[in-house]
Amino acid sequence: MTYTFKSGDPCWVELFTSDPERSIAFYGELLGWTAEQAGPEYGGYITFSKDGEPVAGGMRNDGSSGGPDQWTIYLASTDAEATTAAATANGGRVVVPPMQVGELGTMAVLGDPSGAGVGVWQPGGHPGFGALGEVSGGRWSDHVGNPSWFELHTPAYDQALKFYREVFGWQDPFTVSDIPEFRYTTIHSTSPMLGGVMDSAAFLPDGSPGGWRVYFGVEDVDASVKTLVSLGGSVEREPENSPYGRMAAVIDPGGVRFSLGGNNS
Repeated sequence: MTYTFKSGDPCWVELFTSDPERSIAFYGELLGWTAEQAGPEYGGYITFSKDGEPVAGGMRNDGSSGGPDQWTIYLASTDAEATTAAATANGGRVVVPPMQVGELGTMAVLGDPSGAGVGVWQPGGHPGFGALGEVSGGRWSDHVGNPSWFELHTPAYDQALKFYREVFGWQDPFTVSDIPEFRYTTIHSTSPMLGGVMDSAAFLPDGSPGGWRVYFGVEDVDASVKTLVSLGGSVEREPENSPYGRMAAVIDPGGVRFSLGGNNS
């Protein structure tokens, strides 16, 4: 399926991994993904698919960048150069300057004002996800094996919302809650909402930049967590029900954090 992503929508996720072969095996077993590796001209880039639709990318971390293994969330842009310029003008920094990726599109990686990393994707031949889960009213649908929710945990909540409005054109965020105990705003107010921003100042270690987190949908969160552990992963936060579905925070065998989500049990 081809989606039309608005500017600022999460449109792709990419795994930076020191062990591509183990990552391919792990996510294949956990989420039912298949993987195809490109040739040397694309650096052996991995495209993960679910039921024939692209759902994520992957590339080898050879240590030369100094960056950790991690998932990076890319937000859509109609002009990566302009988005990068707007980021620097609004307190962000450029980690990877805009670069064309063949005929597929143009990418960049930024740091927001708190230091959280976020990717930029200006689509060419590759528009982004071919499959997405949807989360609405606490129910998850079309989600099994698919990226389904994208969430920024930030110690600089108000500053982050201003940054993403100015840089990525978020025009109609919806405030879910604005009480001291729980401040949360979705990326936009139309369905599917795709993701949100959470004030995590009270939960993050001092000096932490926070970061973006991807939620992958599964049929049974508890069973998937058990599978993850058997495959060498670990659990950061045990499965729990919430008004937004049943969720668990987990870590893959390479130390990469992500979340699993589905319907309440």
